[in-house]
Amino acid sequence: MFAVCVSFEIHRSDFKSFLEKMATQAETSLSLEPGCHRFDVCHDGQAQVFLYELYTDAAAFNEHLASAHFKAFDVAVSPMVAAKSVQTFENVAVGSD
Repeated sequence: MFAVCVSFEIHRSDFKSFLEKMATQAETSLSLEPGCHRFDVCHDGQAQVFLYELYTDAAAFNEHLASAHFKAFDVAVSPMVAAKSVQTFENVAVGSD
């Protein structure tokens, strides 16, 4: 598995709207992308948002980035984002829910 961790700092005035768009993005990715196995959205209630995503492999993540729904999401939320960092990892063990 290929793990992706994304940290966002969101402009406070956009926080609620960003979370709504992100929740939709997570649901869409899970339903439309067979290579997307997990898409967790976490937040601190103020300005920080953290994503934990699991894909079959790096190719599946690249397909995610190339998807029409991701591109539309990225354009819509870019003005809301003050800072963003992305890290990728090879996942060696997957826990159960």
